[in-house]
Parts: sequence; C-alpha cells; structure tokens
Amino acid sequence: MGKEKGNNVFISHYGKDDDKVQRLKERFAEKGYKIRNYSVDSTKHKDGRIPQKKVLERYLRRQISWSGSLICLIGPNTHKRDWVNYEIEEAHKQGKKIVGIYTHGNNDSAELPDAFKKYGGATIGWNSLDKLIDIINGDVLPTETPSGSERKPLYKMATINC
Repeated sequence: MGKEKGNNVFISHYGKDDDKVQRLKERFAEKGYKIRNYSVDSTKHKDGRIPQKKVLERYLRRQISWSGSLICLIGPNTHKRDWVNYEIEEAHKQGKKIVGIYTHGNNDSAELPDAFKKYGGATIGWNSLDKLIDIINGDVLPTETPSGSERKPLYKMATINC
C-alpha cells in the first residue's frame, strides 16, 4: 500500500497525551498519508459520561478489529495506564501489527507498557514518521530508542534446532 492510500489504525495512548495524538494525525496528513484513527481521542468524546467497563471493552475490541495496526504512543506515563495495556493485549489477540512511537521530547528513560514488552513490535522515535509509515505498510525495520539509536532486545532469546 503506497503512502497516498492510507490505513486504518488504532492509536493507543494515555488520555492526557491527546494533544500528541492530534499532532501525530497532523504529521501523517503533512506527509500525504491518510489514516483513519479508530481509537478514543478528543475528537470522539460524547457528553463526558464514562461508560461501564464491559461496554468500553466491547467498544475497544470492535474499534481495534477495524484497524490494521495499533500504534502505541509511548510517553512518561503510558506504561502506568491499564487501558493502554488492555488495548495492546487485545490487538495481539486479534493478530494486529503493534508498533510503538515515543512521544516528542522523551528520553531513553520512557518505560514501555508491560503488554508492549510482551507483544509489541518495532519502536521508533517521534521524528521517524517515514519509518512508521513503512512499518504500517508491512516493512519490518529495526527498533530504536527515542534518540534514534538501535534498541537492544528486551529479552535474551535462545534458538534451538528442531
């Protein structure tokens, strides 16, 4: 899929980072890449009521099912958010591509959410939007830290011959 076509995504984020979700969507548009964001952000809030947990879970499952990829915005407090972990776990269950992008201004101390450590794929810095587009389109790239240097694997993996 070329940059001009776009993609359905779910942007998982800490609610107080909504301004960064809006900026990420603007940056996609500036690059000529159209996305349809199925996550819950400030453009989709209704009357301020908070739905029951089961209702919200069902809604998130449906929204994630409509998305080809889950983009996790990784900021200083993202790893503390239960709903971010829920969204990542649900995306994994549904076989979605999961990619992380560090929010602008973060340093190497930003923690990954536990579910991302378990199920996440590539992580990239805020200024690597072209790489994010390539990942969404199916190109696998190395992971990087917020500064753009290559990230070391989180877990040591042993390989065996069958």
